[in-house]
Amino acid sequence: MNLLFEELDYQKTDLGGICLRRRADPRLEGLIIYEVLLGEEFLMSSLFTDAEIQLASLGLAELEGNELDVVVGGLGLGYTAAAALQNTSVKSLSVVEVMEAVIDWHQRELVPQGKTLISDSRCKLVHDDFFALARADNTGFYRDDPEKLAHAVLLDIDHSPSHWLNPGNSVFYQAENLQRMANKIYADGIFGLWSNDPPDSGFINLLETIFESVESHIVSFENPYTGGESSNTVYIAKK
Repeated sequence: MNLLFEELDYQKTDLGGICLRRRADPRLEGLIIYEVLLGEEFLMSSLFTDAEIQLASLGLAELEGNELDVVVGGLGLGYTAAAALQNTSVKSLSVVEVMEAVIDWHQRELVPQGKTLISDSRCKLVHDDFFALARADNTGFYRDDPEKLAHAVLLDIDHSPSHWLNPGNSVFYQAENLQRMANKIYADGIFGLWSNDPPDSGFINLLETIFESVESHIVSFENPYTGGESSNTVYIAKK
């Protein structure tokens, strides 16, 4: 790539303009990095994907069986979904994304994981509101099959349970709505959540009122910009 910086797409959304850009970082020997911004807010980077991958790996490692139906909330740059598809026990993967632009990037193969997701027959990219589906009564995550349950629900939308991409998302992190979401998961299934913040004891306590067991995993990774380590948190709650 001759350019150090390139804007691949910009689209307007209800939350502001969303931008996909690609750049070559000379500090990292010209490594190509994909980044997403919403308005002025930095959302994600292909440079830091360890925890997104571990969200799928740690969550699905808790499950038995070889015909798993998995729901991913939030498509992002596709790393959680791609990691889930590496598990041969996954029968179907439904990735729920509220921003049509993000689905469009993958379908047009503008992002590294686009081809992986759209070429796998197990994977379906769904333009819908994950939180609306999670809170709905008497229906599951599959609009074409309302009674169908999921073996795993893996969520990576908000920055953390207390720092939301959209203030309206906050109601999901309350006992009543977490219970509604849990009702859409099979017995012995799991709920996994990515967070940019350290483990939150209050949120863990809340999950423990709904799920049989809850673990928080600190996922550390090298940060070439700081010269040290950074970390995210992955919560795994099992029914």
